[in-house]
Amino acid sequence: MPGWYPPLVDMRMDNSGVGGGVRKGWRIAWAVASGLVVESVVFGLSAVPGTVLWMWQFRLSAPSGWVRIALLAAGFVPCYVVFAFCLMVLSALSMRVVRWRTPANVAMRIADVPAPLLVWGRYLVSAHVVRLFAGTLFRATPLWTLYHRLNGARLGRRVYINSLAVMDDNLLEFADGVVIGAGVHLSGHTVEGGVVKTGPVRLGRNVTIGVGSVIGIGVQVGDDTEVGALSVVPKHRRLEPNAVYGGVPVRRLDAEAS
Repeated sequence: MPGWYPPLVDMRMDNSGVGGGVRKGWRIAWAVASGLVVESVVFGLSAVPGTVLWMWQFRLSAPSGWVRIALLAAGFVPCYVVFAFCLMVLSALSMRVVRWRTPANVAMRIADVPAPLLVWGRYLVSAHVVRLFAGTLFRATPLWTLYHRLNGARLGRRVYINSLAVMDDNLLEFADGVVIGAGVHLSGHTVEGGVVKTGPVRLGRNVTIGVGSVIGIGVQVGDDTEVGALSVVPKHRRLEPNAVYGGVPVRRLDAEAS
């Protein structure tokens, strides 16, 4: 099936000359500084509940120093779980407050460093911090689905995401019953020739994406369709409903079998 390519908004900027270079430098400096401030606040607030719990354990009376050490060691995992959960929630909520999102259907040349590119970069950094400190703990659970929903993804019921490479949440739309396998790379952006291009990804009801598959930008998958493991769905492809796809690039397998 031929792909459908939506029009992209070109975001090239005029950064020529000394003035353009200065503006570019200020944009980068502001992006780095604001990103550090937001992540520091989110990280610090997330650590508060676990720290309070650990301090409470430290103050518990114990018959000996070794017993107190054992209690503190045993309390490390519960405190970390509390921290990781708070990090997911506060990070997602902070992105809503500062309105950092992936712009839809745009082409942004990296060398130009346009403002939307820096907004997108800070959005991805926030998501990466969550993946690093909480993703391996909560992935494939309802809490991991909750994080993606809070972070901007439009998700139906009974959605399970067993992957740490699902990105650009505000460009993702999954209907009820979607299952994303381990190691799946699914995002709303791609980089081609130094240009970042974005596009939404929509998965219909009861869609299953097999382990290790790659889903390109702008992909739409019909209801009750399965994409086999280690498959590649090129950008802007539309997969028919009630079908089985597989391969690199994907092709319809159930039609071949019949």
